[in-house]
Amino acid sequence: MENVISIQNLTKTYGKKRGVADVSFDVHEGEIFGFIGPNGAGKSTTIRSMLGFLKFNSGNIQILGMDSIKDHEKILREVGYMPSEALFYPTMKVSEVINYAAAVRGLDCAKEAAMLCDRLKIDTSKKIKELSLGNRKKVSIVCAMQHRPKLFIFDEPTSGLDPLMQNTFFELIKEYVGKGTTCMLSTHVLPEVKRYCDRAAVMREGHLIKTAPVEELIKTSVKNVKLTADGKQEDFVFKGDINELIASLGSRKIENLTIEEPSLEELFMHFYENESEEQ
Repeated sequence: MENVISIQNLTKTYGKKRGVADVSFDVHEGEIFGFIGPNGAGKSTTIRSMLGFLKFNSGNIQILGMDSIKDHEKILREVGYMPSEALFYPTMKVSEVINYAAAVRGLDCAKEAAMLCDRLKIDTSKKIKELSLGNRKKVSIVCAMQHRPKLFIFDEPTSGLDPLMQNTFFELIKEYVGKGTTCMLSTHVLPEVKRYCDRAAVMREGHLIKTAPVEELIKTSVKNVKLTADGKQEDFVFKGDINELIASLGSRKIENLTIEEPSLEELFMHFYENESEEQ
């Protein structure tokens, strides 16, 4: 399978402050790839290094078969990038911003932009300064998608979007990916990763912890147990063979027993803690 993104040993520091260290992963053609981690994990630093917005200390980055440094301008022509916080001229109308984004690329994207604005329910007659955070997000989505790029790179794209628009956004991604686009999605919203991504890379404090199919990342033997036995209420986390747990409870008078899968947030916190202990 061809790699659309290939990052080898990326290191970027900010003086004494942490950036990212020795990060390596690949994104395959035609997949939705999750880039996971809490705020400050190094996700945005990695993305900005990929796109040539930051000068990194060492490593090699190939995007669409091109070198991220030597072929910087060529790469940007083929990428639809949406930053976590997009800024526009506040007095411009939405239609003017979208047209300007297309004109910068020397393209006529009017038909695609109209479709996207309709799907995302954008009032193009309003000025940017009149828009809510969610509506500004939608404008940045149109600017990233309207030229039908080969690669989407989205940095925290759904913050500020209501649930209906979040669903519409992911429907659009799946439609574009179905036609050959690849998508890299940076997020700390774990249910999005579980529902939409094929594979994911997990970042923690500037280091890559693991890259794997999402099914593998969320597979766990950890269970949340809520137990009322011998007149006492107990809540605890159990890891291991559930049959051993049942056997250990055999001598107790059980009034109530609930065994649940951990939430994604709990699962990844457990994952981070284990990695921290191993380092």
